[in-house]
Amino acid sequence: MANKTKKGFVILAIGSIPLIMTLGNSMLIPILPKLESELGISAFQASLTITIFSITAAIAIPIFGYLSDRFSRKAIIIPALALYGAGGLLAGIAAAWFNSPFMWIMVGRALQGIGAAGTAPIAMALTGDLFKGGEQSKVLGVVEASNGFGKVLSPIVGSLLALLVWYGPFWGFPIFVLISLLLTVFFIKEKKNKKEAPPLGTYVKGLFSVFKHEGRWLLTAYLAGATCLFTLFGILFYLSDVLETKHHIDGVKKGAILAIPLLFMMTTSFITGSKIGKNLKRMKKLMILGFLLMTASFATLIFFTSLVPFITILIISSIGTGFVLPCLNSLITGSVGKERRGFVTSLYGSVRFLGVAAGPPIFETLMNWSRTGMFLSTACLTFLLGFLSFLFIHVNDQHGSKEKDDTSTTLFKKFQLTTE
Repeated sequence: MANKTKKGFVILAIGSIPLIMTLGNSMLIPILPKLESELGISAFQASLTITIFSITAAIAIPIFGYLSDRFSRKAIIIPALALYGAGGLLAGIAAAWFNSPFMWIMVGRALQGIGAAGTAPIAMALTGDLFKGGEQSKVLGVVEASNGFGKVLSPIVGSLLALLVWYGPFWGFPIFVLISLLLTVFFIKEKKNKKEAPPLGTYVKGLFSVFKHEGRWLLTAYLAGATCLFTLFGILFYLSDVLETKHHIDGVKKGAILAIPLLFMMTTSFITGSKIGKNLKRMKKLMILGFLLMTASFATLIFFTSLVPFITILIISSIGTGFVLPCLNSLITGSVGKERRGFVTSLYGSVRFLGVAAGPPIFETLMNWSRTGMFLSTACLTFLLGFLSFLFIHVNDQHGSKEKDDTSTTLFKKFQLTTE
């Protein structure tokens, strides 16, 4: 019983890390109009507070991935969380007391982005280190569900904090970070790495070897993850605009409506992670099914403008995303040994951030072009990714060669992905 309780706290600590990361952008979305009016800035300038977070995170993630392989996961996560909280504190102080706060808010947001780079992607690598087999997939499902829960929670929390004072969400960041920081410090215990970390040259050579042998399916998996986040945030941006301009819904009610499809994604992610184990055939089937559901949903949305049926159809795409992401997490986390896992999972996190950053501006352009064209082009993209997954992710039932060391690129003992 004590063992189970201890493991439960470890999972809670790991799950808190991606939840904190997702608050970074979504919690600010409800206050962007107020940010414009209070600071006297344009809508484009307000949107930069979201963009700079995602771009700095995307740039810093591979660096933190290497450092986590070189030292330890916990040694990166703890200062990254502290930097994340400090960035929010700086933005909050600037908004409250500085005469010209916008530039300082941007600096705070950039610091938060750098801090975010050392959170969720490293948490994925940490999960791969601490858990094995089917248990690893379950915990990765919790990580993805926590990510989704953060997306569900953040617009509502952001709206509630803004009721106190418009810059309230900035002050919320250090409070939430402190909780995750304490959980990480007290409950996550890493095994000491007895092997000496390889020199940078050897490390990079090993990475080239990984991508040489596994590159085709890994790149497909990276693109799949970026596409899921790109379509998710793009469609939510569209829905947010429609709720405000056509239905005159804003504030907490708007946040609650935006949370509906995210809630279905979170639930599906959790169930998928708990059921897939290390069954690669099942993962591949669920990924293809997920992309087909997304395709069907986006293609059907062109026929619906009323709010209730629109959200009902949109939920189908959220369920599809919930099928795809936990499978990708498990595949990518298991693709390399512990010595290079941090970099490979971090690079995956980086492309996910780029998908988030690209979604709103590209969907805004598509909205101005054609509503029908927007949904059809999105459906074509998700269909293409489903086809690429079918084409390039091959599953063999035969035993792979025995691993010589922890840096092997063999995924699992009984099953192996190949790129024919």
